Amino acid sequence: MKRPRVVITGLGAITVLGPSVEQFWDGLINGRSGIRRITQFDASGLPCQIAGEIPQFEPGNYMDRKEARRVSRSSQVQLAAAVQAVADAGLPNTMPDPERSGVVCGTAMGGVERVDEGITTLRTLGFDRVNPFTVGAGIPNLGAFLISEKFHCLGPSSTITTACAAGTQAVGEAAEVIRRGAADIIITGGAEALIKDFAISGFCAMRALPLNYNDQPEKASRPFDAKREGFIFSEGAAALVLERLDTALARGARIYAEIIGQGASADAYHIAAPDPEAAGPARAMRWAIADAGIDPTEVDYINAHGTSTPLNDVTETRAIKKVFGDHAYKLAISSTKSMIGHAMGASGALEAIVCALTVSKNMIHPTINYENPDPECDLDYTPNKPCQREVRVALSNSFGLGGQNACLVLKKYVE
Repeated sequence: MKRPRVVITGLGAITVLGPSVEQFWDGLINGRSGIRRITQFDASGLPCQIAGEIPQFEPGNYMDRKEARRVSRSSQVQLAAAVQAVADAGLPNTMPDPERSGVVCGTAMGGVERVDEGITTLRTLGFDRVNPFTVGAGIPNLGAFLISEKFHCLGPSSTITTACAAGTQAVGEAAEVIRRGAADIIITGGAEALIKDFAISGFCAMRALPLNYNDQPEKASRPFDAKREGFIFSEGAAALVLERLDTALARGARIYAEIIGQGASADAYHIAAPDPEAAGPARAMRWAIADAGIDPTEVDYINAHGTSTPLNDVTETRAIKKVFGDHAYKLAISSTKSMIGHAMGASGALEAIVCALTVSKNMIHPTINYENPDPECDLDYTPNKPCQREVRVALSNSFGLGGQNACLVLKKYVE
């Protein structure tokens, strides 16, 4: 049976470059960094004192203020992005067919900061002072619940928690739900908001964050550059409205791009370090391309995972060469994380938005801070300046802690 075609009709984003898709895209194209010194807590005693924090975000613009106080920041930004995406898609606040509408979200850690607050309260003030909303606010699927409730989505609802691959895998699974006929419309995306001392401390202990850029935060994220030291922890949220093509056409929706393939794999190698042979990422890319039914040479652009860590960037470059051979040197590649840092479970969904805009606008954003070539990273990473280029097919990579890999293939919509 012929599977339905799946298209993207709505976009929403809350990012370190601003609380809208327009600000996000404008910042990327103009090469602006959203990395700053941490303001959400006193980080002066930590080796890494910089992060990507969302500016100008007011949850009361998207939800009841009383409800906002009861939920995690991650859930707040996830709902906010969804509100933007649904409005952008031209859909009403109650889905046209609630039982054929669903939600698939991705997050790495969800509202774990609310659990931390509950534990602190318990240990310092006693059990009778613990907030009754502590558990509910901490569960990772709260964002999906809030979206389902807001838009009366009664169909499939799920939350993907595959670390840094969660956002990409959520969008891929959302497309699969529609392709297998279980829904007509899915609101999907990813969110992360955990700029907290214990999170930064943990990543410092892992030696995953840069230590020598506290006075130059905008220079700290430098994917594929020889002087990269580590990723920049950040926060953000993305939402996309996916629809069956015929449903979208019937209501005259604007179409940004078509999702034609997705793939996921496991390294089964190490909880934090990538497999140096790059077999897992290569499998995810190959399977996504096979699912799309295209030849690797049809891919024009890759939005790289590109975290700015010494091991990841070399491994990803190696994986791209394994999959694409000589065509790897003809690809345009860029790393969104060079400007917004690594928003963990939100990153892949934000980068799916980037791919949708790239194929619709034929504009590739740069990888900033690329100043010192690395002999092991020798592909075209679109250094420092945007590139106007015809992009018919884009591929988006996400590789997460625990060796979990996910990949999406998007295509310019053609009737």
